[in-house]
Amino acid sequence: MSNFITNLFSLEGKTALIAGGAGAIGRDIARAFSKAGAFVIVHDLAQDRLDEVAATFMAEGLVFNGMQADLSTAEGCAGLVARAKEVTGTIDILVNLQGTNKRKPITEVTQEDFDLITSVNLRSVYFMSQEVHPIMKAQGGGRIIHFSSLSANISFDTISVYAATKAAVTSLTRSQAHEWADDNIQVNAIEPGFVQTEFTRPLWDDDYRAEWFANYIPQARLAVPEDLVTTALYLAAPATRYLTGQNIVIDGGVLTGASWVEAQRRPGIKR
Repeated sequence: MSNFITNLFSLEGKTALIAGGAGAIGRDIARAFSKAGAFVIVHDLAQDRLDEVAATFMAEGLVFNGMQADLSTAEGCAGLVARAKEVTGTIDILVNLQGTNKRKPITEVTQEDFDLITSVNLRSVYFMSQEVHPIMKAQGGGRIIHFSSLSANISFDTISVYAATKAAVTSLTRSQAHEWADDNIQVNAIEPGFVQTEFTRPLWDDDYRAEWFANYIPQARLAVPEDLVTTALYLAAPATRYLTGQNIVIDGGVLTGASWVEAQRRPGIKR
């Protein structure tokens, strides 16, 4: 039984390219994929973040391959995929984690804000996928995992452009899964809720929001990156060869609804 389970979730012999992989979530996914047997290539815009991840991998005895690139243009995406393919000759798994945001009311969003957010959050996801498609098709298949967001389903203040790009990624997931099914490429997305990282610190690191999150989220806490790792591994593994075009929400129960029953207020999330 143990070998049966191991084989279902093994990534032995696979090459995984994780775009935006030097952030808090990407680091944990990269480590998990590596420990599951994959040869992992971690991309990020910032070289210093890649250096930090490299040190972590080395300390654990894991092989690290980092690549710096700007994915805000189609040319940048093409260049990264070409460099990644040169390493092992194949790309079996693509994880699109790259993302950015500027939190502003709709009336204050500039064209520069709009262009930056859409270029990273949507255009790069589109063209990274387009670039790996012929590689995966030629080798007989592959897996693409997008990171969308809870905001694809529910509205929050000051993230209108970000939310629009994530809703587009959710839709793109279905389109790619449908068009590339004959090529044995499974495309799925993860839609995290509120995740406690440095990137989201402005959302949770004050008294009001700490209490708001505790009372809005049924599980009364924010997610941590580890809460997303097993789902990413699941979507990359042989166990899910018949799963495609799905968007998996990991939100601590937010989309289950809200309570109007009077109850004692929770004091706030752990900070």
